[in-house]
Amino acid sequence: MLLTINYQKVNQSPSRLKQLRAFVQTAQTESISAAAQRLNLSQPSISLYIKGLEEELKVTLFERRGPKIKITPAGKILYEMALPLVEGMDRLPDVFAARLGDVETGSLDIAAGEATILYILPNFVESFNKKYPNIKLRLRNVTGRNGMALLRRDEADFAVGSMIERVEDMNYYPIFSFDPVLITPTDHILAEKAAERPLTLEDISPFGLILPPRHLSTWTMVKLAFQQYNVPYNVTLEAGGWEVIKKYVELGMGISIVTNICLTGDEKLVSIPLDKYFPKRSYGVVVRRGKFVSPQARRFLEIMDPDITKQIDESIANEITNEFIVK
Repeated sequence: MLLTINYQKVNQSPSRLKQLRAFVQTAQTESISAAAQRLNLSQPSISLYIKGLEEELKVTLFERRGPKIKITPAGKILYEMALPLVEGMDRLPDVFAARLGDVETGSLDIAAGEATILYILPNFVESFNKKYPNIKLRLRNVTGRNGMALLRRDEADFAVGSMIERVEDMNYYPIFSFDPVLITPTDHILAEKAAERPLTLEDISPFGLILPPRHLSTWTMVKLAFQQYNVPYNVTLEAGGWEVIKKYVELGMGISIVTNICLTGDEKLVSIPLDKYFPKRSYGVVVRRGKFVSPQARRFLEIMDPDITKQIDESIANEITNEFIVK
């Protein structure tokens, strides 16, 4: 396919940014109606912008399948080219303000799970709000997969959490690490055994486990460990959130394997190390590859870890270099 663009016409088009913005939002949401809602435009307007691009570039950007649409290979190429342009223009006021030394206003969206919001972020959020009280901060309470979806749709600046498996279009920067532990009621027989010797998975096997829903990473971690040692296990209750799990363990309804990120020391529980069977769990920042990091996001990240923005900048530079070499 030969793609020819009249650059003079493109540069002179007053609606070019509007067309590209409509195209990018449609590609991200896979919906003309959703793109219209995001941009506060009518659906016919979005359709006209996309049609104008298709006619000018002489390509089909989306396949129409009734109410659903799917981006074409040509559309994917244009999306990769248009996304940084649209992001750069949309962020221009923030970048300009930052260059002038002013990052006192704007907005910041962070995606994170309940454990991260409860146990990792509070001190950082407090420091950020004190330093930048006029920046609107929103915490999006979502699980890992939903957090990735928000990043892909540019509905969050970055995510904070744990990433066990590598995700192709995301960069992960670990900052903290925590140990997996077994928690039991204070009068549980395993608490007595642990006082005398290290526990084994065989010791844990007969007792019912309380775990988060099976689509979350903790379930996978527990499953793999018991399978590796060929030891059976029994999950008697699925419960969402570490606070809920801790409460039910305190009530004597089972035991659980958690990351000690969630333990404050005020619980009526016994915490038993399991580092022989489970690796440390890291928590850090997840950023979509190629994502423009806003000045507001940078300020928050610098509070979390002064060196993390340098790592992100190095990653972006390497991605640009690799893309250039490949092409």
